[in-house]
Amino acid sequence: MHLDTILGLITDRETAAAQKLDQLRVQIAALTQQATRLDAELADLATTRVTLRTLAATEFTAEEPTVISSAYQQILTVLRTTPGGMRAKDICLALDIEPLPKHVEGARAKLKRMVSKAILTEEPPGVFALIEKRT
Repeated sequence: MHLDTILGLITDRETAAAQKLDQLRVQIAALTQQATRLDAELADLATTRVTLRTLAATEFTAEEPTVISSAYQQILTVLRTTPGGMRAKDICLALDIEPLPKHVEGARAKLKRMVSKAILTEEPPGVFALIEKRT
């Protein structure tokens, strides 16, 4: 084989390797950018998790089970006006919330949470009322 031919083959391989290297560097840059975005998202999610756990832990106080969030306060205000208790759908109506199934179920979940914290009773099933404070 002639020397010029061998040098030409080497040059061709160098060119191909340089092109492949350039392609890989572009891919690395794109992957690095994606990894940076995902790192930021993971940090945001971790912060959200901590914040959510903190809020959930402080939503009910330990000594006297009072409810802090405004949604719970609104429900308690409505129930204070009706000693006999109310159903979740009626509470939605009293709060001027459209009684769509998702809203009624959201209210029912909050009511059940307050039952579990001994703030409300559910007697008969589905009718929620404030627990009378003993003096």
